[in-house]
Amino acid sequence: MPAKLNQFQQTMLKWNDLHSYNAVHVVRIPESFDAGRLGTIINATIGGSGLTNLCLDLKRGILRYHGGPMNCEIKVLGADADPEAALCAEIETQLNTGFMLGERMNPFRFFVAVNAGSFLLGLVYFHPVADAESIVRMLMPIVNTYVGKAERRSTGLAELHPRRHDRLFRQNPVVLARKLAALPSMIGAMRASSRPRCSDAQDLRNEFTRFSLRSEDLLALRAASRSLGVTINDLFLALLMKALAPLDARREQAARRRNISIGTIVNTREDLGLDVPPFFGLCLGFFVVTHPVPDGMTVADLARDIGIQTLGIKRRQLYLGWPLELAAARLALRFFSARGQKDFYRKSYPLWGGITNMNLNSIWNELDGGAPPDYFRAVSTGPITPLVLSITTVGSGVNIGVTYRVTSFRAAEIAAVRQRLLDGLRLLEAGL
Repeated sequence: MPAKLNQFQQTMLKWNDLHSYNAVHVVRIPESFDAGRLGTIINATIGGSGLTNLCLDLKRGILRYHGGPMNCEIKVLGADADPEAALCAEIETQLNTGFMLGERMNPFRFFVAVNAGSFLLGLVYFHPVADAESIVRMLMPIVNTYVGKAERRSTGLAELHPRRHDRLFRQNPVVLARKLAALPSMIGAMRASSRPRCSDAQDLRNEFTRFSLRSEDLLALRAASRSLGVTINDLFLALLMKALAPLDARREQAARRRNISIGTIVNTREDLGLDVPPFFGLCLGFFVVTHPVPDGMTVADLARDIGIQTLGIKRRQLYLGWPLELAAARLALRFFSARGQKDFYRKSYPLWGGITNMNLNSIWNELDGGAPPDYFRAVSTGPITPLVLSITTVGSGVNIGVTYRVTSFRAAEIAAVRQRLLDGLRLLEAGL
């Protein structure tokens, strides 16, 4: 059956018109690489789930998987003197290479980086069709079947797409009223927010790097979360905001735009009662925090302030009202040329960064009952934000992918942001 595109999907498709809007998941499989065997398992898993021959009817606002056999191609990366650099370069290529939109398209691509005794399997997907949890539920049976857990081959997906839950006027009028009431303060926050730099608004190319936090870092984050009365996501928002603030040295002397604003993605399955049974699709919310980040402010104090903001947002479920903002932005974009659309968000909705945070342990344990393998993610920045942290808690550590727009940040600046983030974490560990 065809499914109606929700507001997030419609907006992502609009972003894809401006620049490819993809995401990448990479999982380590602790077995020797066998291309034929892997291809057979991927084809059986995806084909058996019905996730083939996707038709996107943009005029009618619907999508439909027609099903049928899957015949995937797997790109195998060659040997390289610097395998980490080669891996990041491949992820950059995949993020910047669009999918061919057609009557019956394949929204998935695969690549492999071979190591001694194991390999990394990368899944690239057209982001408008799925969120991170859906992709985990699709990848996990591929991994388990390859390592010999054939009895767990099922994806655990009860349906391909849920019915829409973003028609706020009819389905969630209370949230709509709260969102409308909050709009003046949101508009004020955007007008007070610093605009990220951009040397060429027409160039939306992404670059990618990654790093990991140790098990002791995750323990420190959990301890700081309890001590400060905030969430771990609040801490990451504070760490990123603090790390980005020095890049705009003129901000504190500005007459109006003195704040740093950062967005965060929210998985809304539980809020909407869609977590059981699971589905394949896109079910996300979004909210923004903003703060002046004065020089000398500690990460702990910043996290407390951010925690107050996020607590109010969560209590009122304002992240469920994100479709209202998406619809308004798409309407506004109609009045801009193609060139103006690429710079619309930076001027009207100025975010310096965004966070997508996923605890892989909870999803993997629910389906498999065991510890997940090494896993990390990358997400296109799109036109809305010049930088995205893709944070994945896996096992006893945290893997962080950093996607950034090349015309807003230099590689050296991203390295400095990473170091300031780690320095801030060390201060949290020290209780400072």
